[in-house]
Amino acid sequence: MKPVKHMLPILTRHTALIVISLIVAAPLLVAILGSTQSMEELYAYPPKFVPGSAMIDNYTRAWNAGLGRMMLNSLFVTFCVAGGKILVAIFAALGIVYFDFRYKNALFFFILVTIMFPVPVRVVPLYDLIQNLKMGDTYYALIIPFLASATCVFFFRQHFMSIPSSYVDVARVEGAGPLKFLFMVLIPMTKNSIAALAVVEFIFVWNQYLWPMIVISSNERQVVQLGIKMLMQDTAGSLDWGLAMAGTVMALVPPLIVFLVLQSRSLRGFAMREEK
Repeated sequence: MKPVKHMLPILTRHTALIVISLIVAAPLLVAILGSTQSMEELYAYPPKFVPGSAMIDNYTRAWNAGLGRMMLNSLFVTFCVAGGKILVAIFAALGIVYFDFRYKNALFFFILVTIMFPVPVRVVPLYDLIQNLKMGDTYYALIIPFLASATCVFFFRQHFMSIPSSYVDVARVEGAGPLKFLFMVLIPMTKNSIAALAVVEFIFVWNQYLWPMIVISSNERQVVQLGIKMLMQDTAGSLDWGLAMAGTVMALVPPLIVFLVLQSRSLRGFAMREEK
């Protein structure tokens, strides 16, 4: 049995980690508890941090208020953008790393420069372009502008450059073309990086608020983040926080599921420990 003086640092660290975890998780716990309470229970004093009596009512009203449809819209847009962005980035990185053509480095530098221009900076010209192409208030407006990502291209380029050139030589000897080499060699060796980017891009697209608010005008094609905003409306002079928190908890479920499914691979991908 370890002496007390050896156990004390361990207990201190564990206690500190538990306290920090509770602080970080506190907003989520409050939202979950608030989503089960009625307006009377939420505005009661002193506040009660216990499950309420309106859980079914709050979640049913949030779903029937259109949040269910908006969650389906967000799922469709998010899967299209995340999948399309990763696919485009893989092909771009393949061309940059394994093909020789003029001004290749200049092209890659131009791609990196676009990282300095985030979406809010590009909103006005992007909105003008979308309107000129007659794609306003459509799913195309939510998907197409996000299919190109300099960050993803850079990420895959760095990973492809870390793969030994012997794999390329063996593929050439076996007569494998670029596409066969990509799908039979590169993608299997990059699955952890793909999973890591899939999690990041899913969360990024799922949380989009500014661009959908600008380009989408109909509720039928609106996304879940705007749906939560719509739930936060005054009811008899006060916000129905139970309804809003129920919608918030519902919106947390899909990203959480994606993270849990891809957790192990994504963590290995971020650590750049790909399986060879």
